[in-house]
Amino acid sequence: MRKIYEIAKAELQTLFYSPVAWLIIVIFVFQISLIFSSVLETMVTTTMMGYQNSALTMKIFANPMGNGLLFQVQNYLYLYIPLLTMGLMSREFSSGSIKLLYSSPVTNAQIIFGKYISMLVYALLLTFIVGVYVLFGCCVIENVEWKWLLTGLLGIFLLICTYAAIGLFMSSLTSYQIVAAIGTLTVLAILNYIGRLWQDIEFVRDITYWFSLSGRSTSFLLGFIGSENVIYFVAVIALFLALTIVRLQACRQKARWTTSVMKYMTIIVLTIVVGYITSRPGMKHYYDATKNKVNTLTPNSQAVVEKMEGGLTITTYMNILDDANIGIAFPRYVNADMARFSQYQRFKPEIKLKYVYYYDSINNPSLERRFPNMTMEERAKRLMELYKVSPRLFLKPGEVDKLTDLSQEGKTFVRELVRENGRRTFLRIYDDFEKLPSEAEITAAFKRITMDLPVVGFVQGHGERSIEDLDNKSFSAFVNNRHFRQSLINQGFDAKEVILDRPISDSVGILVVADPREKYTESELQYLKEYINRGDNLIVLGEPQRNDVLNPLTNYLGVALQSAELFNAGEYIDLTQARVTESITKFDLLYNLHGLYWTKAVISMPGAGALEYSPVQDFDMTKLFVTDSLAWGEMQPFYWGDEEQKPTCDTTVGERQGEYTVGLALTRKVGKKNQKIVVLGDADCLSNGELSSSRRGVRAANFLMIPGFFHWMSDGEVPVDIRRPAFQDNVLNLTYDGMKWVSASFQWVFPGILLLLALFIWIRRKSR
Repeated sequence: MRKIYEIAKAELQTLFYSPVAWLIIVIFVFQISLIFSSVLETMVTTTMMGYQNSALTMKIFANPMGNGLLFQVQNYLYLYIPLLTMGLMSREFSSGSIKLLYSSPVTNAQIIFGKYISMLVYALLLTFIVGVYVLFGCCVIENVEWKWLLTGLLGIFLLICTYAAIGLFMSSLTSYQIVAAIGTLTVLAILNYIGRLWQDIEFVRDITYWFSLSGRSTSFLLGFIGSENVIYFVAVIALFLALTIVRLQACRQKARWTTSVMKYMTIIVLTIVVGYITSRPGMKHYYDATKNKVNTLTPNSQAVVEKMEGGLTITTYMNILDDANIGIAFPRYVNADMARFSQYQRFKPEIKLKYVYYYDSINNPSLERRFPNMTMEERAKRLMELYKVSPRLFLKPGEVDKLTDLSQEGKTFVRELVRENGRRTFLRIYDDFEKLPSEAEITAAFKRITMDLPVVGFVQGHGERSIEDLDNKSFSAFVNNRHFRQSLINQGFDAKEVILDRPISDSVGILVVADPREKYTESELQYLKEYINRGDNLIVLGEPQRNDVLNPLTNYLGVALQSAELFNAGEYIDLTQARVTESITKFDLLYNLHGLYWTKAVISMPGAGALEYSPVQDFDMTKLFVTDSLAWGEMQPFYWGDEEQKPTCDTTVGERQGEYTVGLALTRKVGKKNQKIVVLGDADCLSNGELSSSRRGVRAANFLMIPGFFHWMSDGEVPVDIRRPAFQDNVLNLTYDGMKWVSASFQWVFPGILLLLALFIWIRRKSR
């Protein structure tokens, strides 16, 4: 051990008595000072302009999408380390001093470990320098996430150590320092790129993906330590140190090249075996250093996974003719796709991920335009050629039907979740900017096959809004549109039609009555009243033109829908822009409707009617949505074809301008059930047409009602609540004037002190 120490000490003296090491430090400090000052100044300016900052730890230090300090340091390190390591061994070969080492009583391992320890000391120094900026951030950011920052510094340190081990090996291969530096950069480039090679070959894919250096330290910078990444750094460092020792031994003993190659291969194979074993889901361990555990499943998701006993297989079905979604889970992207479920495998390692590729008939007009006059088989083969994949990977038409029924999914990209007990469901992608399912949708799919969730029943048979038709007035979009993220089937619910020819099934926990056009018979009303009396939940949506059809039911609740359509003096005279009342914040309606209140967004209700409430039974009434004070109920006939006629509030016929209620919530206790009933004076607000419409100057957010109402009515079961506590590091104790001193200190004073120290040591060395 003493010999290793002496070699390390000698190497450090050589290093710090040369201008290269100091020049690297000065440039490194100046560069990250510019970055840090720029980010900090942006935050200070934002505060001075009156905007609210949030998550300052992440924004200043760990913002992967911007100029977070730690990410910038990670991006620039590869430029510095090869300059340090290029002379570690090549200098010994070129000067001939290697012969002195060979003749001295030191082993090859002692030589290599001594030189590498000198690099570890330098790595600690660079990490300490970055730590200065981190320490300053801890002083000026209130409630800073210091554990997160320490984890990021650990990632930076491990990355430097890995670069140093690679540089040491490359330096042992040549006596030319420039060649060693270029060789190090080449190996780093290969290790960053290797994860993209041979990804369509399953076994090779796992090896090359594990060897990839790209992104290994990113998880540390995001405040997350995974055993797989720690072992990767340790294994790669050990690999290159071992290769360096073998190389030195071959030079020292003049060993045959075949012997050296066998040793190299043995070391590489052992590293691969260690990496493969430790990267299996059951072998992984984790630590999330963030306060809000942003790298971990929310508690609600963890609870669902914990209840899921037995095995689970997630099979991804990809039709090559659905080429718009090729980039999600094509063979070369499989490992990246598997990472999307890594947080779930963390809590349930036995989750198996399978991929099935096939080609079959699909509705893809784009494909027909691009490849006209070609059969389905010809188009599939053309795409296989273009994407350079083997046809042997793909099942032929009809073969996938033997595995599962994808007819309802249109043979588009979909995943099927199947438990050991046979329960199954589909997990889809969506027609929005995010496209891929979030934690909410994934957990909802898990929950659907783990427990019995409320069934949503839609009363049919009297002209109610259809849940199957695609016209503008129907409800198919929010009920069963497979590619609409907020639809009930994608949020964990099962929906069914309810015919009132018998008592409503006990399986129905939420009933929707939407704009009936024909009156219910006495027996049908009795079935509805029995449903209400048993304490299950209800949503009633009406239209003022047909209030006489619906009021026999709503009167039983104490609610009366008025016949007068609400108008207003705005640009859209028949559009009620309903405001959310403050009282809605007392309900746990997920974050959606609360957000409507705080952001002043509205619910668009074309042709709405006012609601009046008279207490009956033992309901507690809460106003959910109200109009502005300029609305009135139009009691006179109005003909839209008359362009000269513009409705106005006519007080002579009893019209009154003011605030009207258009949404009510009724709650009460029925046995062990907390009954929840919502009555809205408009049914169009959840229709296909209204959910997809937009109007100039109207900030409508109707689609937020869907997860809001149904989360509340399912007692918080689904949609899954994945909210996290708000970040606490939102205050930056730094003024604009103070920022000037900070910038000057970091950009000029700090590098200047280091430069003077370097000159002092260099001049003192020269004088000796």
